[in-house]
Amino acid sequence: MDMPGAERLPARDDVIAVIGMSCRLPKAPDLGAFWQLLRSGGDAITRVPADREQIGLPRAGEALPGTSFGGYLESVDRFDAEFFGISPREAIAMDPQQRLVLELSWEAFEDVGIVPGTVRGDRIGVFVGANRDDYAALLRGRGTDATTVHSNTGLQRGMIANRVSYALGLSGPSMTVDTAQSSSLVAVHLACESLRHGECTSALVGGVKLSISQETAAEEAKFGGLSPDGRCFTFDSRANGYARGEGGGMLVLKPLSSALAAGDPVYCVIRGSAVNSDGASDGLTVPSSAAQEAVIRRAHQLAGLQPADVQYVELHGTGTRVGDPVEAAALGAALGRDRREHGPLAVGSVKTNIGHLESAAGIAGFLKVALAIRGREIPASLNFREPNPQIPLDELNLRVQTRTTPWPQADRPLVAGVSSFGMGGTNCHVVVGEAPVLERSATPEPGAEPESASESGLVSAGSVAWVLSARSDVALAAQAGRLAEFVAGRPEVAAKDVAFSLAATRTTGFAHRLVVVGRDREQLLESLGAVAAGVGGVVPGVVSGVAGGGGVAVVFSGQGSQRVGMGLGLCEVFPVFAEAFDEVCGRFEGLL
Repeated sequence: MDMPGAERLPARDDVIAVIGMSCRLPKAPDLGAFWQLLRSGGDAITRVPADREQIGLPRAGEALPGTSFGGYLESVDRFDAEFFGISPREAIAMDPQQRLVLELSWEAFEDVGIVPGTVRGDRIGVFVGANRDDYAALLRGRGTDATTVHSNTGLQRGMIANRVSYALGLSGPSMTVDTAQSSSLVAVHLACESLRHGECTSALVGGVKLSISQETAAEEAKFGGLSPDGRCFTFDSRANGYARGEGGGMLVLKPLSSALAAGDPVYCVIRGSAVNSDGASDGLTVPSSAAQEAVIRRAHQLAGLQPADVQYVELHGTGTRVGDPVEAAALGAALGRDRREHGPLAVGSVKTNIGHLESAAGIAGFLKVALAIRGREIPASLNFREPNPQIPLDELNLRVQTRTTPWPQADRPLVAGVSSFGMGGTNCHVVVGEAPVLERSATPEPGAEPESASESGLVSAGSVAWVLSARSDVALAAQAGRLAEFVAGRPEVAAKDVAFSLAATRTTGFAHRLVVVGRDREQLLESLGAVAAGVGGVVPGVVSGVAGGGGVAVVFSGQGSQRVGMGLGLCEVFPVFAEAFDEVCGRFEGLL
């Protein structure tokens, strides 16, 4: 089946922009750490951590094959419930997956510069892939005495998405998607369709999976899916199953036309996607090469692309003896064989770095591709030495990406595919491309937000103000520490740009507030460091306190005798103050 030509992007309303992202993955607590892990060929697989052994995960030497290794997050038991207005008792009853998705959703909004409090009531959708209930199994194993008034909402999987919509006040579609291992990528597909049909104006979409139940580990081991070596040998002759992984990621999606009109930053675009089912294959969990080929072809047809336009495909790539050859055959038939004059198609799997995240596997692969497009490099797929004898790479015109390199055709628009297949037969493929490059207008539109710290009143007479707020003193000090670390590690970031971002794209209305004022980066960082270290007493350049009720006013009392021209300096530096001052003077004309 031939694919249509690819002269241009499909109609802009059909193209979806990825404008924000967040992640919490093994050895990668944020996007920057994840990209560094990928670029360096990092392996995040470890033995089961001690804190997981305490809640019942198998200890080394006592485990079924493949269950004593995996990719794990740190401190999944920790959660700032007060930050989201949740009581400690309710937080204890909540599945940690709910808690993690709340955090990731907030961080994804902040990544794009959306202050969460400003979108309450907006028609924003929430789509989350999830397919495990480990925490529910742990609590129910303790009997009915462990059940509380909050257990019903805390343990239902559907509440993972609903909790985000409720906490952030979002009124678009809200659903938890379970198609087994393809859940999060199917969630991406559903979110795109919802945006295209106008059900929502933007969408939070992603996936989550935590490994906190011994029973779940045993199920996967006895099913025969886990690698005794604790590694994913994707497309390799040693392929013998997958390593378990956990984590989550969220995206903020918006129609490309809307994103460009709003001036949103764009990581990449989703040009097309498709979902189908294996139907009646050789077994309930036996994948169908024909169905996988069909879903890949369909996604690229909808994207308006030829096989030669695709430069990389992020595989489902579990490293299983049955799954790998089936996937390779499908990909070779759909894309590889029809692009021989352009060289073999590069393929790889993030599962070789962080393990198989099951319901969150698709979003992990998508994040890898989005970062690869932004960084203009394709990271290596690990653990590949020689191809599986059942995978004729040359015949299929595929090659495994064994080292980090620039894109093979960096002078052409970057295009990649992402595949994710559920064990019950739900297949999904998403086509991702780089965003169009547009020049910004030099003249701001009337009523537009200020584009610099000086225009917004955050820079005055050689000084810069950095503002922070939090729900507690401890959280405020932690924020100061993270900000100091972020700025210190990026010498190219200007102090005034940090000032603008803190004031315009972060929540500043929490009760515990802090302002750091300084002439340059060094002075600002020194003051921040003192706050983060908990230095007592008065810190030079730092004003902090707890906000009370009411607003803020600047009062100049008396007849002006204190100082002639009082307030003139503010008028000259801060346009907002000058405008308000002129308005007040105008009101008094004819009266004084």
